[in-house]
Order: sequence, then C-alpha cells, then structure tokens
Amino acid sequence: MSSESAIVFGGASGLGEATVRELAGAGHKVTIADLNSEKGEQLAAELGTGFVQCDVTDSDQVEAAISKAAEAEGGLRICVNCAGVGAAGRIASEKHGAAPLEGYEWAININLMGTINVLRLAAANMIGNEPDNHSQRGVCINTASIAAYDGQIGQTAYAASKGGVVGLTLPAARDLARYGIRVVTIAPGLFDTPLLALLPEDARKALGDTVPFPNRLGIPAEYAALARHVTENPMMNGEVIRLDGALRMAPQ
Repeated sequence: MSSESAIVFGGASGLGEATVRELAGAGHKVTIADLNSEKGEQLAAELGTGFVQCDVTDSDQVEAAISKAAEAEGGLRICVNCAGVGAAGRIASEKHGAAPLEGYEWAININLMGTINVLRLAAANMIGNEPDNHSQRGVCINTASIAAYDGQIGQTAYAASKGGVVGLTLPAARDLARYGIRVVTIAPGLFDTPLLALLPEDARKALGDTVPFPNRLGIPAEYAALARHVTENPMMNGEVIRLDGALRMAPQ
C-alpha cells in the first residue's frame, strides 16, 4: 500500500497511540490529534510525525487538525478516532435518586457527538480527493465498545454513547458511498489501556480471566493491527467489528 496521509484522534495514548505507531510503521504520514499536548508532542518527536492539540467536541479545532493532515500530497485519506471517555453510575437508585443528567451529557458529547464531529469534517475534506485505483477517496474508522451491545450495570451513559456510534456506522457509510469514502467502526472489549492500568494487578487479571480466548486483556497493538487492515481492505465498509476474544459481558 502506498504512503498516505492519516490522522488519529486520541492518538497520544492507549489504542490511539498504538494505531499511530502501526500506521507510521506502514509508511503513512500520520498526524496525532489529542488534548494531551505533553504526551502527543513526545510521541510525535519520537516517530517524526506531526501533532495538533485538539478537543473532538470543538469543531474549529477538529477542522484545523484535519486541514493540517490534508496538506500532505494526495490529501487526507485515513481518519481514525480513538478519543473517548469512560462513564459510570446507575441511572437511578433508591438511595441517590435519579442520576445527574450532566454525566450523560458529558459522556454523550465526547463519545458520540465528538465522533460525529470528527466523521463529518473528515468526510467533507476527503470528498475533494482524487479517487485511487479502487475508486476510493478515504476511510474513516470510529471506536465504539462492546458495552454498546452488552453494557453492564452502571454503564448506561457509556453504553448509550457507544451505542450511538454503532448505530451511525451503516447510514454514514451509505451516505458517503457515492464519494468512495468508507466508514467502519471497531468495538473493542477489555483492553490493557491507561484507564485499566489504574486498577490493581489482581483486578486487571480478574478482568482478563473473563475473556474466553485469548484468556487475557486485549493488547492495544491488536486494535491497531485491525485498524490498519481496515485501511487496506476496500470491501470492509458499513460494519461494526467486535474485537473482544468472544467476550459477552455479564450484567455485573
């Protein structure tokens, strides 16, 4: 595959960092977009890539980041969005009453509206690209979660936000098919990311033990390898791919 311009939102750590490394290793010109400028700039310096500080909920910042990535010859061809947040709390309880609405607004604004913001602006930019030998102008990869399908107790806000990402995948792919722009979503299971790194080792092992096979937490490089494959396989479009080792989460 020839070198193309790519941007990874949430690219300074976790799944995003692994994806930046994978795409850069494949010879692509990668722009890292992340709120964390310290980590983003360190990674960019290590790999010789570009960095833009960016909040996915801010349209001006997202558009500026995409415009920078699109300056490369051939325009922006690959957009991966790994930016997101976790959220926990029951929707209502006898002791605490209704959950604060602000928590839902926060999770949905970042995970769902942030995804829509990145997708719409990346796609609008890609429309102007010359089609490649597959009549393709670009590919946009979103990140959902298996919580969209079997969210656990206390995950209503998170599952709702990721469920929205799952739901928009097919209609977005249909919207953009006329331009040769693909849309694919990856729904990871339990991965060894900085969020889980905050847990004690025994708690992390217990989580990994719930995965049928491989009987462990996912490795970010495995997400990145799938993201790269999606970029290279033009028939993959309009689909949500569970990457979870056959895990189906129990209610609690």
